[in-house]
Amino acid sequence: MIVRPVRSSDLPALIELARSTGAGLTTLPANEQRLAHRVGWAEKTFRGEAERGDADYLFVLEDDEGRVVGISAIAGAVGLREPWYNYRVGLTVSASQELNIYREIPTLFLANDLTGNSELCSLFLRSDARTGLNGRLLSKARMLFIAEFPKLFGNKIIAEMRGMSDENGRSPFWESLGRHFFKMEFSQADYLTGVGNKAFIAELMPKFPLYTCFLSEDARKVIGRVHADTEPALTMLKAEGFSYQGYVDIFDAGPAIECETGKIRAVHDSQALVLAIGTPGDDAPQFLIYNRKREDCRITVGPARFAAGTLVVDPMTAKRLRMSPGDNVRAVPLSAAREGV
Repeated sequence: MIVRPVRSSDLPALIELARSTGAGLTTLPANEQRLAHRVGWAEKTFRGEAERGDADYLFVLEDDEGRVVGISAIAGAVGLREPWYNYRVGLTVSASQELNIYREIPTLFLANDLTGNSELCSLFLRSDARTGLNGRLLSKARMLFIAEFPKLFGNKIIAEMRGMSDENGRSPFWESLGRHFFKMEFSQADYLTGVGNKAFIAELMPKFPLYTCFLSEDARKVIGRVHADTEPALTMLKAEGFSYQGYVDIFDAGPAIECETGKIRAVHDSQALVLAIGTPGDDAPQFLIYNRKREDCRITVGPARFAAGTLVVDPMTAKRLRMSPGDNVRAVPLSAAREGV
């Protein structure tokens, strides 16, 4: 498996992926025109023809037979061209000594606080490819790209995680809050956001703080929680240094997690090394390995070891990277110590 930049020839595979995502992945709508535009814009981005506020680094995961089985992306900066909304979870205190009453009430504030940060987004892997190291490769490859080109990105990286919904795509948070203001199904609002129609959020959403005590119990329970299918991704990102700082999605209340760019484990610990081809050994750890290119970016995972200032990989890994001995690579151990193997 390798991660590489998207190409226009990948569009049919992307449409198929988008149709299988279900609700919750707003940046990958099953809309051929929108996806074709996004792919074209991503190609411009990798060529360096987009400003940071418009940059969309869209990657695909390709198997050894050339089939596209997954997708992930980095947005250069959110909110610089159109508003970026989240709820900030706060606290309102009501107290009366005379009545002996003291109440702490969680409150939701509509905010644009995360504007300008870069975002990890659009992560999706075909169900039949969710084996081995594929998921970690698809997600973490983006971090090596950020490490190689830090000036292309913000000082902080965020990731909006999919919130709780049932097997029918029903979101308890949406049913208790959003539906009252938007008068549409969660899936429809989710889709409109994904195709860029965000103006209706500002037009219809209440601007004043919302007291969570007015929400249903089911809605309150899911604030800041992720969908069961997203738990592994959340665990992985936490091991890389990401944390929840009280911001949630306005539709499903999924958490937005964040980390200073330079403190992301895979960014901070990655090294520029010289490639050597040999036998890493049966006990060699798995490494993320990147050819350090931009338009022709190729990132893979494979066993490797350090030797006299070089990174020794097996011939298959070098073949996937299309690299030869003596070429420069960027590499980092695949797993953080907190994450395990």
